[in-house]
Amino acid sequence: MTVRIAVAGKGGTGKTTFSSLMVRHLVEKGKTPVLAIDADPNSCLGAMLGTGQCQTIGDLREDLLKGKDDLPAGISKPQYVEMKVRTAMAEEDDFDLLVMGRPEGTGCYCYVNSVLRTFMDNLGEGYPYVVMDNEAGLEHLSRRTTNNVDAMFLLSDPSRIGIESAARVRDLAIEMELNVKHFHLVVSRANDGDALKPLAEEFGFDEVNLLPMDPKLQETSLDGTPLMKIDSRSKAYRAVQDIAKRHIPGM
Repeated sequence: MTVRIAVAGKGGTGKTTFSSLMVRHLVEKGKTPVLAIDADPNSCLGAMLGTGQCQTIGDLREDLLKGKDDLPAGISKPQYVEMKVRTAMAEEDDFDLLVMGRPEGTGCYCYVNSVLRTFMDNLGEGYPYVVMDNEAGLEHLSRRTTNNVDAMFLLSDPSRIGIESAARVRDLAIEMELNVKHFHLVVSRANDGDALKPLAEEFGFDEVNLLPMDPKLQETSLDGTPLMKIDSRSKAYRAVQDIAKRHIPGM
């Protein structure tokens, strides 16, 4: 059974860092192959994971619309979309990466988006764990690509606005009746969970998970080292390991 993990929240809170470290931890624990999905138009997950360039779903969607009347004989549209999506993925030894890419442009994308959404619902079935790094804000919820999730980690900075934004994502997901089993608040660049707990409780969170300030993250950012290779003694990595142990099924 596939465990689906989503990472959401406002911009600049460390969503991609958290997603990368989670993939690293799952790989290290032998929960492979992991499917990593970069659902942020400003695609950075691949660079943090150390993968090469791959075709995005946004590019694929454009190609499919241009050639919608020129499908190969003997294959249905959904089968053709699935084949193209699989060839667009970057395949590494222990994980695969799917990059969503830029938002759609002009024209009607209803059918292609519907097929892609159905495929996304089924895509993870061949993987024990799926980690989806979402774009900032709420748009991914309205597209319903963040659905059927076991654990949604809501990233925030140590501020009222950040935690309120995280609560807004949670509340909209509940309002839209998305199938999210558990929501978890993660505050980045913070070292004192007790000081943040009253604010978190005000917005309906009963626990604060911390992604602490970590000089090793800055080092890797400056020299371009993928987070798959970050020092295992990194405070941020150890925090993600602890969060996974407490909140992710099978860990």
